[in-house]
Amino acid sequence: MSTAALALTQTDIERNRRKRRAAMKTAGHYLFLAVFTLVYSSPIIYLIVGSLKPTAEVLNGFGGFLPTHASLGNYKHLFDVFNDPAVGYLWQFYLTSIIVSFAIVFGGLIVNSMAAYALARLRWRGRNAFLMVVILLTILPFEAIAVPLFYLMRGYRNTYMVQYLPFIGSAFSIYLFYTFFISLPGEIQESARVDGAGPWRIFAAIIVPMSKPVYASVTILTFLSSWSSFLFPLMMVDEKDRIPLPIEIMMFWHQPPTDWGPIFAFGVLLVAPVLAVFLAFQRWFIQSVAGSAVKG
Repeated sequence: MSTAALALTQTDIERNRRKRRAAMKTAGHYLFLAVFTLVYSSPIIYLIVGSLKPTAEVLNGFGGFLPTHASLGNYKHLFDVFNDPAVGYLWQFYLTSIIVSFAIVFGGLIVNSMAAYALARLRWRGRNAFLMVVILLTILPFEAIAVPLFYLMRGYRNTYMVQYLPFIGSAFSIYLFYTFFISLPGEIQESARVDGAGPWRIFAAIIVPMSKPVYASVTILTFLSSWSSFLFPLMMVDEKDRIPLPIEIMMFWHQPPTDWGPIFAFGVLLVAPVLAVFLAFQRWFIQSVAGSAVKG
């Protein structure tokens, strides 16, 4: 065998060895991600499987993952229980949560993105001071203002408005929009100004279409927060036709005897919209996270 042929054979062997190492490394990564995903999704799996089982078999350790005696009886039980004006209707709880969450998300996307655009792209007196106030407000817990807010809004108790109006403006959402808008190339805005575009047209025609990742991120985070809102509705609402889902599931849980099958079914109904919103916006959400990691 010639020296050239031997060298070629050694090169092929080394190339194949590198390919095998790369394949094993990739397989190891996927295995780790699969185990990681399974661990973090196991509570949701347990919840869904438990909602289909009789109460006696729900809290059964690792056996709770096995869908034995599965049926939709727990869901039917919920609709049978919440089918009276005295206890409320399940569809009313859902409607309240949907209306409140939609108002907070939709209104917040408009108000908070416009405020962030003014902070990031416009120059006006007091801009830096206002930005500092926004940053400080992001670390202020809601519990610190819950009581003053109660006395401010007590004239609107048992309404949809009292559940969404105080939460449309969000310092955290403004800051998320601000950090994204400030990273966009300034040359695009300057070119639009040269062409005669004003601030409103620049925002609507240029900034918004380029900002799908941050809009998706704010939508997911805001919906998660508003859909699971508990403390303020508990303080402001006591009429059945205005109670949101999280309040009602707490009341249902505390009614003896504890019936874990329907409770798990109620939990699935509570979690399902959050998963649906995340799946709808996950592509842009992942882009936002990946972009933040690259810039970081």
